[in-house]
Amino acid sequence: MSVSMTPSMRTGDSSLPVIVVTGMAFEARIARGDGSERVEVVYAARADLLERALNAAVARGAAGIVSFGTAGGLAPELEPGALIVADAVHGPFGRIGTDRQWTERIAAAVTSEGLAARVRRGAMASVAAPLITAEDKRALHESTGALAVDMESHIAGATAAAHGLPFAVCRAIVDPAWRTLPPAATAGLRDDGSTALGPILRELLRQPSQLGALLRLAADARAARTTLVEARGALGKGGVLRMTAVA
Repeated sequence: MSVSMTPSMRTGDSSLPVIVVTGMAFEARIARGDGSERVEVVYAARADLLERALNAAVARGAAGIVSFGTAGGLAPELEPGALIVADAVHGPFGRIGTDRQWTERIAAAVTSEGLAARVRRGAMASVAAPLITAEDKRALHESTGALAVDMESHIAGATAAAHGLPFAVCRAIVDPAWRTLPPAATAGLRDDGSTALGPILRELLRQPSQLGALLRLAADARAARTTLVEARGALGKGGVLRMTAVA
């Protein structure tokens, strides 16, 4: 399956909101921005919850769908905080192309606001389960050529394609390709995308040697969060979440 957005698919309807899709609560808070654009943010860590929420949002009316948030690095040269503006997503539904004109405007907006050195263009991968080890990341990079991986873009892209909506991806690298995640990193993630501290602490008590890796991941996460905040500000300033920009 290969899906790409064509000019005839663009609604260009500025009366409808852009739907921003992400996986975690902190990403959703960033995605909402300052309220100056009409966006609807949909998030959940569990795929069926995310699909349900996204389909409900589309049913209320949408001008486009953008996948926004963090991603795991696959290309070995990418540092935490690198920003991927994707041309396509490789995932369980095959290759899904992003809207070319919208993607160009997103890239131009983030580049013009001081993020040029961190922006990379290329493909994303999207998977149904977390990619934990450096070996698994290397294998996925070799098989797809994708720069980074997340767990939401394939859902966002397939939904956009099914409804004839423009689709885009803007994601910041959090864990680089060479980093294997400690079990504590995913222990506290709830299905709804929020994080519980208790399971993380229990995992650290079970295996205290994870602490160093968890602290390194926290530093990586700060770099990714900084990039996401700056990118979201650039998207707002550039007006690229108002669909008249791609009509």
